[in-house]
Amino acid sequence: MKRDRFELANKLQGESLVRKGLLRTYEGRPQIRMMPELNVVKIGGHGIIDYGKDVLLPLLHEIGEISREQQVLVVTGGGVRVRHMLDVGLDLGMPTGVLAELAGKISEQNAIMVSILLSPYHGTRIHTADLLELPMLMDLGVLPVIHGTPPYGLYEQPAHIGSIPPHRTDTGAFLAAEVLGAKNLVLAKNVDGLYTANPFTDNDAEFIPEITADELVTMDMEDMVLEPKVVELMLDAKHVREVKIVNGHQPGNIRRVLAGERIGTVIRAT
Repeated sequence: MKRDRFELANKLQGESLVRKGLLRTYEGRPQIRMMPELNVVKIGGHGIIDYGKDVLLPLLHEIGEISREQQVLVVTGGGVRVRHMLDVGLDLGMPTGVLAELAGKISEQNAIMVSILLSPYHGTRIHTADLLELPMLMDLGVLPVIHGTPPYGLYEQPAHIGSIPPHRTDTGAFLAAEVLGAKNLVLAKNVDGLYTANPFTDNDAEFIPEITADELVTMDMEDMVLEPKVVELMLDAKHVREVKIVNGHQPGNIRRVLAGERIGTVIRAT
């Protein structure tokens, strides 16, 4: 017996939402950029925070001073404690989603510490659910700090290889910048930028000052200074068309790159 569907009149009435022809009709439509002047600065846990006060405090002072002049969202990574947790969790056979849930707790701890260190600049730890409050918080003079692990948690996608969650803190910073329509996304690392191999273990590693996401995907590198998922997502991004990687151990680099100076590595969407 055929039954009629209860419908609400709309342009997508009766559609499956996966038909390619339908999806193409919405391709290229502009999306609202909620914060087009925002600079998202991601501080690596492994590359910055784990080095302690000698590296972290000068960088936070620099970011704090910049925040008096420009809109800044600070995103924190996890670092050594994530690696320890993953080591134990992988040994115990934890599912990828459980590992993602646990990793998020550690980048949250770093966000709390960084927000406290930024308190002279009105640093305030915010949660992922607070992103839509950023325009108001910025008007109040707040310097927001958020942890980088995206909130997939137990719903994390299975990894293409192995079990380590593919969406980690670089990816979370990218997704936050994309949804907010940010002007800049800067990843502060402990190297000068992207290399063809790990420069700490391979003396033949060559520095890459500029590259497209397509080119980087084609290279299929054994190791990278950023998460591969960021590069994959850039191919479909609507707002974040560049990702900048700089050495956060060198004072002044964040200010220089936000001023448009060509330092570090720039990964372009096309």
